[in-house]
Amino acid sequence: MTIDVLHVRKQYAGVRVLNDVSLTVREGELVALLGPSGSGKTTLLRIMAGLEEPDGGVVSLGGADAALTDARRRRVGFVFQHYALFRHMTVFENIAFGLRVRPRATRPDEAAIRSRVQDLLGLVQLDYLGDRFPSHLSGGQRQRVALARALAVEPSVLLLDEPFGALDAHVRRDLRQWLRRLHDDIHLTSVFVTHDQDEALELADRVVVMRAGRIEQEGTPDEVVEQPATPFVMTFVGQVNVVRGRGREAVACADGPDALPPDAYFRPHDVEVSRGVRGTGLWATVEAVRVMGALARLELLDEDGTVVRVELGREAVGALAPRPGERVWLSPRRVRMFAHE
Repeated sequence: MTIDVLHVRKQYAGVRVLNDVSLTVREGELVALLGPSGSGKTTLLRIMAGLEEPDGGVVSLGGADAALTDARRRRVGFVFQHYALFRHMTVFENIAFGLRVRPRATRPDEAAIRSRVQDLLGLVQLDYLGDRFPSHLSGGQRQRVALARALAVEPSVLLLDEPFGALDAHVRRDLRQWLRRLHDDIHLTSVFVTHDQDEALELADRVVVMRAGRIEQEGTPDEVVEQPATPFVMTFVGQVNVVRGRGREAVACADGPDALPPDAYFRPHDVEVSRGVRGTGLWATVEAVRVMGALARLELLDEDGTVVRVELGREAVGALAPRPGERVWLSPRRVRMFAHE
């Protein structure tokens, strides 16, 4: 099922949280709504689910105006950040809940409910925990139960609000890899909210970057990282160095050695480091060198005292052997230019 959001607006107490937002989620696509707190991403998700009403605009599900359909009949599965499991019910009964509360005319019989729940327990790899209570599960297991409960009603759309936000970093990594594999198996149209750029880039087919109630950019993970449309996207998605100001020794733009951009942006991994001048670049002084497995991170100060961060492979930093206090030449390979905000 496709999701079409057309010119949606929403405000609370006179504060506009969504400002003329339009977005299409294609059938079978996994889309991330990425942005800082207050960007409007959760409000947009809740409007898609029918949990909030827009002040203006239209949300269509499968080409039909969602406003004309009661939220309970939209066939939308919703997974909350803090699981929202029923503590007095077993894992099995939590997953079965949405099926048991259906109107009698559409409620499956007991055998069908048990079969559906057992299938879902297998799908989320918890088939041995059906008789446990939520308090006996880890955070990662509870989140998988919440996902299974959302899938039990056979939704056409799955919406997830910061699904891994309450988990520690290690469990978060494992679960997002698991969710990506699950999505590849079931191809369910899905939208998830996150403020974690790594999560969005690893999981999503397409990333929608939001800021102050508007969409700043949408595209594949590679597009928003390598072809950012605005300074905000450049700085929010991935690490970045910024050399500011015109008319001083700075990084020349890729279009020619005589053109100095107002602000030059470049990624830490897109920099060559040498002891002598090599093409266009800037001088900086090494402050610290930290080797972390196969990667080394250098922290430097340019001649204006601005911190510049560089990432090199372990072999490259070993061959260069930079020392704190040493002056080196930085040659960015790819530079983006934006007017100063």
